[in-house]
Amino acid sequence: MNFRKHKHKPLEISLTPMIDVVFLLLIFFMVTTTFSQQTAIKIQLPQADGQTKPEHQQQILMLTIDKAGGYYINDKALKDRNLATLMQALTKFAANKHIPLVINADASAPLQSAISVLDVAAKIGFTNVTFVTEKGE
Repeated sequence: MNFRKHKHKPLEISLTPMIDVVFLLLIFFMVTTTFSQQTAIKIQLPQADGQTKPEHQQQILMLTIDKAGGYYINDKALKDRNLATLMQALTKFAANKHIPLVINADASAPLQSAISVLDVAAKIGFTNVTFVTEKGE
């Protein structure tokens, strides 16, 4: 008879399956999350019963006008509201005049600010200019 004590191996907990599950959850949430193209600038869009959203293009030039009439190009504020500054900023993107210039203006922004943007864009030669609106109720 063998009365020797058997040494038991200590139990080990494998973390590999748990790490796999965490990575799968991370991938799932990254794939299912929708990213909107809303800017960090708080504006209230005007309402219109026009066309629906155009097909997505890879490269657009987003110009935002806030309530006070300040200009932002691709979420970067211009240093002042001067038209020369606006023209200088838009001229940097004038190499490709066929990219859409999307004007994202607050509903209570001064109308003169939007007209000034259209005027400067026409002087530079942008041919595809559009405004962003919300669907009216």
